Amino acid sequence: MAPVSTNGNEQSTASSTGAPPRVTLHLGHLPSKKDIKAPWPRTPTRVDPNNPPWPAYRGYHEYSFAHATMQSRLPTILGKAIEDATRTLNGQSLEERVVDLVQCIDRMGDLMIDLSGNAKLRPIIDDDEADVALWNKEIAKYFQGKDFMNAPWLFAEAYKYRRLHEAFSISKFWRDYDVFYRQKCDTFSRSTDAVFELSLRFAEPFKINESLSPKEKLEAERLMFLELTQVCLWGNSTDLSLLINMTEDQIKSLQSTGGDSLAATEKNILGNDMHRLWDHVRQLREKTGGRIDFVLDNAGFELYCDCVYADFLIQSGLANQIRFHGKRYPWFVSDVTKKDWEWLLNTMVYGQLFPKASDAERESLRRLGIRWKQYEKDGKWVYEQHPFWCTGYTFWDLHSEAPDLFLHLSRSDLVIFKGDLNHRKLTYDCAAPASTQFEVAIGPMASSAGAPVIASLRTIKSDVVVGLGPQGDKISDELTKAEPGWKISGKYAVVLLSEGRPGEPVRFA
Repeated sequence: MAPVSTNGNEQSTASSTGAPPRVTLHLGHLPSKKDIKAPWPRTPTRVDPNNPPWPAYRGYHEYSFAHATMQSRLPTILGKAIEDATRTLNGQSLEERVVDLVQCIDRMGDLMIDLSGNAKLRPIIDDDEADVALWNKEIAKYFQGKDFMNAPWLFAEAYKYRRLHEAFSISKFWRDYDVFYRQKCDTFSRSTDAVFELSLRFAEPFKINESLSPKEKLEAERLMFLELTQVCLWGNSTDLSLLINMTEDQIKSLQSTGGDSLAATEKNILGNDMHRLWDHVRQLREKTGGRIDFVLDNAGFELYCDCVYADFLIQSGLANQIRFHGKRYPWFVSDVTKKDWEWLLNTMVYGQLFPKASDAERESLRRLGIRWKQYEKDGKWVYEQHPFWCTGYTFWDLHSEAPDLFLHLSRSDLVIFKGDLNHRKLTYDCAAPASTQFEVAIGPMASSAGAPVIASLRTIKSDVVVGLGPQGDKISDELTKAEPGWKISGKYAVVLLSEGRPGEPVRFA
């Protein structure tokens, strides 16, 4: 049977070339195409690192903060890292160490070329870190052939920091070098006013007036808890990856911890579960106290605020142990490492970081540091680090990719995730509606058997926003009209709570 075509010339051409002819159909009498919207969120079986529950933010999305980060912020941060390593190089004398560091700087230069040229994401070199297999499995399975701009922003940004670590981790002498260490120390040294605002208040163990009734004492504690929760929340304002070029006055403004300032900022907490959080920790004390975990964010002043908060939780009996989870190596500029943790406590006790401070101010800081170091000796405070925190996986995959860590956290009575990056990893960093419930947005971290009670204390510095309640979409739209940059300004925040799922966690082979 001869093939049918609506075009005689096409029939002739096709026959002469030996290729099968094409059939052109005119569909003018059929119903018009409908505007079908894809169902969101994706079903769980269709969710993976390259396909989040809602659409991912990617570097080529010019409307998003992802674009500004991948195009401008990350090259700037990397450039400053190269400057720091070069400064260190210029102070070296031994040839073997000089040559080794030059090679590290050259590898950073290669990373800059890849980042600026939007290169494809290559596997991580085996540098004996415990996360290499996790990284390369994820790259091979989900990001083969993807480049910096095309991969989801969260993964591409994390990959850049892992490559930066690789530049040093395969060296002989500079494996543990932190290109951000100077910046972290310098920023804390410029936090004078806020540091002493807190140390002068908490140098001595706090006591509630004994003349108060039990009800009045509880209310006094509740008010202190709410205020310190805000101190802990807004301490996140000095994220170095965003505020590298801030002046001292700007830092002081962000770090203001006076009572009037905190009262004014509470209205900017768009999703506010602080009162539910108080109810939860109060119940822990009724059960003789509990274990509270902090998944840390920034070093320096934010870590200092976290410790002030944790000190109160121990003293008040709301917790009998605090576990702090930091990063194994330098991460996202200012994230806490073990070196940052030790530096803070030792600087408080022995350091001369604040030459203009009064004797009383120095002594208040020293006493605070001595008490915190004693907590460590007594096992009341424990610092930990796990390879999973420095992978490209979101926390939706924690139960499957790091079941040991998930089991460990499931034994906590409350896990407090600090900061914007941890919030992005909890929520898969995707374009979920602002009205999405926090428990829905964090997926398995709320729904898996054994999921712990989770609180996210986050100043909003990126596009993903959830947990604003039934009117959340309207609130978000109105803010976007009134303040177009509100999602990255750090002016607004959320304190969100997930109740968890008690019970034995699923164990994975």
